[in-house]
Amino acid sequence: MSDLRTELCGTTLKNPVIPASGTFGFGREVDQFYPIEKLGAVCVKGLTLKAREGNPPPRVAETPSGMLNSVGLQNPGVDAFIEAELPWLSQKGVPVIANINGTTIDEYCQVAEKLCDQPVQLIELNISCPNVKQGGAQFGTDPHVVREVVRAVKSVTAQPLIVKLTPNVTDIVEMALAACEGGADALSLINTLLGMAIDAKARKPILGNVLGGLSGPAVKPVALRMVWQVSRAVTVPVIGMGGIMTGEDAVEFLLAGASAVMVGTATIGDPMAGLRIISEMDAFIESRGGGSVRDYVGALLA
Repeated sequence: MSDLRTELCGTTLKNPVIPASGTFGFGREVDQFYPIEKLGAVCVKGLTLKAREGNPPPRVAETPSGMLNSVGLQNPGVDAFIEAELPWLSQKGVPVIANINGTTIDEYCQVAEKLCDQPVQLIELNISCPNVKQGGAQFGTDPHVVREVVRAVKSVTAQPLIVKLTPNVTDIVEMALAACEGGADALSLINTLLGMAIDAKARKPILGNVLGGLSGPAVKPVALRMVWQVSRAVTVPVIGMGGIMTGEDAVEFLLAGASAVMVGTATIGDPMAGLRIISEMDAFIESRGGGSVRDYVGALLA
């Protein structure tokens, strides 16, 4: 077998494949299909300070080469996660990444503080949330706000901080640099693209929340472009995601500059996707003479 090990902010991953937040729950469901410790790490469902019921249904709509989702960060809240989910997950022998969310900077900080002394190896800061003090605009669309929220969370967290970037901006590199200036230890991208679906016969939007996040193969060219641009502009590790369905897709993101990848929509359609993608990556590297997965990071001939 090839050497699939990679490192992320001081944590060694046995392979670069991580389930994307919101597509894997807390790991219990997929663990029925294969041992989740075979993954490089587990990124849990987005956590908020208090429990959230999420958006009204319908929450998911199939689209050409992808899907729209408008789940709305339904989750039991960070305290319930620490009490009911983390003890089980921390015994699985796989690094844990906690994705955190908030509607104010103070909320983000409170969630991060609660996780400081917990068996969580990395924090992923989702800045695609609406900033209620800025008229509802996403935190991640203004470089000044990006810098402010990252700096605030970084000052209170004990774990390395991954900042998850939204693609719904004019200049992704500007946002990436702002996150790094705020103290980001790594970046993950892309989050979903904002979209909508319409039922022409009913003359109504399909999603209960009207708008949703587009993911799946349809977004892959955009994701690759943004990972390539960002990885060339920053010195921190980049985690790539967006339409990864196969091992070769994952290798493409490594070539574009990602040190690890996150898999989302593929797992929704196939619970075995994570394990399959690891195997396919290994086979791809072996077919080209073997070696280390790290040899592919940023090795695009362009």
